[in-house]
Amino acid sequence: RTPPDVAAVAVHRWEVASASKVEVRPAKRLPQHLDRIRGAEFATIAQVVRDFVGGFESAQPPTVAYRLKNVLLHDGVLYAEGAVRHLRHRTSSRYFPAALNAQEHACGSLFESSLGNRWFGNWLSDDCLSYRLAEEIGSPFTTDQPTGHKGDYAERLAILPDRVTSAWFHELTIFDDCTHNEHKRARADDMRRRLIAGPVRRHPGTFLLRGRTGESRVLLNERAIAEHLASKRGFTIIDPSTTSVDDIVQACVGAQVIAGVEGSHLVHGLVAMPQNACALVIQPPTRAVSALKLLTDRQGQDYALVVGEGNNDGFIAAVDEVERTLDLV
Repeated sequence: RTPPDVAAVAVHRWEVASASKVEVRPAKRLPQHLDRIRGAEFATIAQVVRDFVGGFESAQPPTVAYRLKNVLLHDGVLYAEGAVRHLRHRTSSRYFPAALNAQEHACGSLFESSLGNRWFGNWLSDDCLSYRLAEEIGSPFTTDQPTGHKGDYAERLAILPDRVTSAWFHELTIFDDCTHNEHKRARADDMRRRLIAGPVRRHPGTFLLRGRTGESRVLLNERAIAEHLASKRGFTIIDPSTTSVDDIVQACVGAQVIAGVEGSHLVHGLVAMPQNACALVIQPPTRAVSALKLLTDRQGQDYALVVGEGNNDGFIAAVDEVERTLDLV
């Protein structure tokens, strides 16, 4: 029998922030592009298209905190009173929670999520914001390690949790922060302020290269599009996989447009771009995703969409269609 989530056995539950509504804006797009979509991820095609069409208000749930008693963390899994929550994939194929010599803690507040552990974009756009909630409760902790860009962001954002792999908590606070309410928007605004290290120079845009990183979404003419926008519109080209956080942030904080193939790497730009900026997202027709649009809608920013032709392993976006879409911004 599947055990319940640990939130079900909380001894106390309270609202950290109230529910609110978000205006879902129409995505800036050419007329025929939504008709090209024949596959979607994380939602149905109809739901994704609805987000792109926009023109309605979306009710956002409150942010909720849960206090648990007597919680064991072992191998990326929380155990409490017969309930379970997986934070990450276990390294072992079997459960041995009772056999572990866990470090004892009087209390703790957990800000990480399974989505944030799987995708960098969720870590940056969600877990880093949830840290501010854990910080207020006290004793924030995570099982995640500050490797690569995560370490640089943690330093810039003053994210200073305890990092543990095995622990016993007499009292643990967790959060349901999967929302885009006004409180989370304010935390995102604060995050951008923390990222800005000096004067901001406004410029036409930044193209963030994806290449063949992450799950397959290969834009075959990605480099050609980026170089065209650089020469014709003055865009800056950045490859996040080989660029420091300092240089990425510097290229994005003043950009009028953050452009690139849909994926976690674009979140570098979305968390840093100005209030009146726009995200230009290029997607394959077989894997349409509206997750990044939820971020721009929450922040009151614009979102532009180009749907290419092909499939996840190789698709093309016409340069003239990218140009005409940018004209709508």
